[in-house]
Amino acid sequence: MQLEEQKKPELYVVKDPAGNSIVIVNDIIFKGKRRIDWQDVESYVRKYIGEFYEIGDTKDIVFIDKDFPDEFAGSKDTHNLRGTSAKAKANTAQCIPQMIEIASNKKYKENFNDKHRMDAKFGWYRYDTRVGIPVFGDTGEVERYNVFRMELLIRHSYDGKLYLYDAVNIKKETSNPLEH
Repeated sequence: MQLEEQKKPELYVVKDPAGNSIVIVNDIIFKGKRRIDWQDVESYVRKYIGEFYEIGDTKDIVFIDKDFPDEFAGSKDTHNLRGTSAKAKANTAQCIPQMIEIASNKKYKENFNDKHRMDAKFGWYRYDTRVGIPVFGDTGEVERYNVFRMELLIRHSYDGKLYLYDAVNIKKETSNPLEH
């Protein structure tokens, strides 16, 4: 993988006019007009394994386990993504900690899948989060940011801990994009 892993991504959190937080990503590290190399994305997010972050809204602690990279880059939801939504998900790999920290609107769902009998023994949580991805003009300068809303899927495991599992339901917001 030839990504600039040594360079720390330039990220910051802003508030929209309604007071909702948005993580702003300034660099597009996963490019591709037709196809995202999800193997590269999976390799990139492996660096988060073993880390944990606090959701500011609820004070829940969310851990990153070894199953996260494969699910983030290889889930059915990921493979169904096309175009700007796929590019947005790939590039949110840079801001996983910030996406967790600004997450809100916690929703619970019981686990009914035998496959996740232990790793989601106490069910699933979904949190809303938002990310701004830059749109570059002909000169290479950022013209605006497209804002994407997504849900963080978090499993409540047999050990009582919360683990980030995937980012799903990625939708580009149709409201006015953030101007640079």
